[in-house]
Amino acid sequence: MRKLRTDELNRLSKEEFERVEKTPIIIVLDNIRSLSNVGAFFRTADAFRIGELFLCGITACPPHREIHKTALGADETVKWRHFATTETACQALQAEGYKIYAVEQVEGSVALQDFKFEPQTAYILGNEVEGVSEEALPYCDGAVELPQEGTKHSINVSVCAGIVMWKIFEQLHLTAK
Repeated sequence: MRKLRTDELNRLSKEEFERVEKTPIIIVLDNIRSLSNVGAFFRTADAFRIGELFLCGITACPPHREIHKTALGADETVKWRHFATTETACQALQAEGYKIYAVEQVEGSVALQDFKFEPQTAYILGNEVEGVSEEALPYCDGAVELPQEGTKHSINVSVCAGIVMWKIFEQLHLTAK
């Protein structure tokens, strides 16, 4: 076994990435405070060709040195918009015909392994301490939850986002083939 060289990975150029079809979903960052987490969202969104990121409230926006350091350039490839509040982002999503789901532990949430991902949907991931804001929840059509069995009640938001984005990519692209 040997590690593949970068030129053997057949990665897209920035120009090719811009033209290629994206996964038709939006990831909403609800007041994410860590610049490293924001950068990780960009990097993971690039890996799974996520349609767009909505950066809301206190969530920092590119260009920013700390975001770029973690994103490794994905902050230059992934489409994003900033909204003053998550509520405003949700209103825009509803106006564009999107269904909205919180990734949160709430009554009636559906376990990740049982959730059916569909195109034209948005997924809200919340603040590192407070989770998805109470103000955003009324806009949600439902919630998806990551089952956990350890002593903590949560995992890092960018790790959670990576798991969710992978599951979306798997359902919409890999199992669809």
